[in-house]
Amino acid sequence: MGVGRWRSAGRAALRVVVVWAASTLTLLALAGVLPDLRLQSGNGDSATRTAVTAAWGAGAFGLLGALVWPLVVRALLLVPALVLGVLVFFLNGSLLLVALWLVPDGRGEADPENAVVVAAVMSAVASATSTALAVRDDDAYGRRLYRLAGRRRAAPAPGAAPGTVFLQLDGVGHRVLRHALDAGLMPTLAAWEGTTHRLTPWRTGWSSQTGASQLALLHGSDHDVPAFRWYEKDTGRLMVCNRPASAAELQRRAAARTGDPGLLADDGASRGNLFGGGADQLALVLSVSGRRGPGTRSRAGYFAYFRDPANATRTAVSFAAEVFREVGQALAARLRGERPRVPRGGPYPFVRAFATVVERDVVLAAVMGDVLAGRTAVYADLVAYDEVAHHSGPCGRDAAKVLARLDRCVGLIGKAAGHAPRPYRIVVLSDHGQSFGETFQSAYGLTLRDLVRAGCGLPVSRRARRGAGGAEARGALRSALHRPVEGERRGERPARGADPLVLASGNLGLVYFPDVPHRMSRQEIDRRHPGLLPALAGHPGVGFVLVRCERRGSVVLAADGFEAPVAGLADGTGPLAAFGPGAAGAIRRTDGFPHVADVMVNSAYDPSADRVHAFEDQIGSHGGLGGGQGEAFLLWPRELPAPVAAGEALVGAEAVHRVLRRWLEESRGPGGCSGTPAASVQEPPSDRRAAEAFPAADGRAPDKKG
Repeated sequence: MGVGRWRSAGRAALRVVVVWAASTLTLLALAGVLPDLRLQSGNGDSATRTAVTAAWGAGAFGLLGALVWPLVVRALLLVPALVLGVLVFFLNGSLLLVALWLVPDGRGEADPENAVVVAAVMSAVASATSTALAVRDDDAYGRRLYRLAGRRRAAPAPGAAPGTVFLQLDGVGHRVLRHALDAGLMPTLAAWEGTTHRLTPWRTGWSSQTGASQLALLHGSDHDVPAFRWYEKDTGRLMVCNRPASAAELQRRAAARTGDPGLLADDGASRGNLFGGGADQLALVLSVSGRRGPGTRSRAGYFAYFRDPANATRTAVSFAAEVFREVGQALAARLRGERPRVPRGGPYPFVRAFATVVERDVVLAAVMGDVLAGRTAVYADLVAYDEVAHHSGPCGRDAAKVLARLDRCVGLIGKAAGHAPRPYRIVVLSDHGQSFGETFQSAYGLTLRDLVRAGCGLPVSRRARRGAGGAEARGALRSALHRPVEGERRGERPARGADPLVLASGNLGLVYFPDVPHRMSRQEIDRRHPGLLPALAGHPGVGFVLVRCERRGSVVLAADGFEAPVAGLADGTGPLAAFGPGAAGAIRRTDGFPHVADVMVNSAYDPSADRVHAFEDQIGSHGGLGGGQGEAFLLWPRELPAPVAAGEALVGAEAVHRVLRRWLEESRGPGGCSGTPAASVQEPPSDRRAAEAFPAADGRAPDKKG
């Protein structure tokens, strides 16, 4: 064994001893505080004997955590992931009871309730001590990250082409990111933009939401995805992008249309996404969450993370802290009288905590494991900001705090890339933005469904039906819990009746008449419900309406009798004047989709106040036209070619997919960039201290409140 190996072994042995000592002292301190935790015989022991007993118990607990915990987690593969997170405390407490039972002469004893607390504290202390010792030990740092991620594979050959990590900050629009960088909220990304990366906006289609954008980003096509949820008359099927069955079908259709498995087909990994992108390594991917079998369990990433008891304890504690944080922030917003405001009670605090803590931590650990394993391409979605912005507003103080935590996540991945067996390029992007505004119901006292029914002469319920907010995170949470996603209990096929079916995707509404097998024309609708289209087009909360006309082709209707054929639409004219560049083209493209609604309704947009009206319970919304929701961003290493020529706009997720694919091919192909060193990922001085105090070795982002 060489000198280097002896030194490494010596450092490892020293860390074990120090962690053991810290755990022993923690156990002794807790025994002095908790009356039901005993480390002495009935007749009492000397201080030395008590210390030996504590050392024995701490050592046994550490060994059980290292040897037994992974087996326990693997045995619980059928337990829902979120339930496993709750069971963490009880499982850890059980291991401590076993460890105390192993102490000779029965000197170790604890009340079961105290055992849960003691085990949690000891795990946290042991992990903090271990990671603090490993801060300046690069080998230990890399080995721990690699072990926690649970990835075992051969490293790339020396001189391998750079790998690429695509980090999607869900819902972070270009305007929001620009403000956050200028305000110092995201120091890591600000440092990158100033040195190694460039930033540009890109424009989404009419359906400005994750289902359409990410499908195109990963699979190259968002054809026939008119909204987040829509109805298909030919099959009678209700499609919802955050439903596993729908996501799997959309992925199949995109692959069939493009003839390509996806962006990540060559040694790729998909983490926390709606779609797989053709990757072999899948974790927390919705499109495969309904399938069972080796290599297809999208929830496997939960267990790769939770099998470390320290990780599980910290995440469970952080989950609880986030629930209380949301309750406190919601109460503070109410006391301040903030307007607009939406309900934030019920299950929402738990949905938020899942998105901002559990899913973030698991995805972060998986990505760092992929980087350390040297995978060629990794695409990961961090949904925390999108979930919080829906309920707190895209520029609110709650959302700003989430942006700061996401910035630290990016910094940790950049730091992990420095330990990888190959150079890495990190591309940061978003799938859409968000637009702010009072909900349609709050502003006008009725929902879009109420307005449609009134226009059809149908009775309107006194109590408006609530919309489904926080769709992406809510779908992931339901998948983790093995709960059916919205609509699955009542089936995917709505009843074919004469009543209209009204669906909402942010500030975009879709109206279908399920009893008519084809797309109804304006004339057919007028004959059946002569008051519907005038009621919609003339409402002050509606910007414009799209409907098929038998004589003029599809037309756009708006207030004051405005009517114009889609074929002749131009940006900046009529009702489209407020919606900015690209609106006319986006409408024309959606109008050509096979499953476009009988009536497409886009809410009004006030450019002076920069506000829309969501048809769901969201004050930060996306899914239609108007405001920042249609303007995403792309932050890429300067060594890569620009996505478009100077002066040109990057339009559509399909165009962004072609850019991402070109970068991958240039990195590994002949004549490409394979010999070019990776972009220098810099860590800002203001963030380095925090990273050292709580490094990425624990697989999660630092959080002041746990």
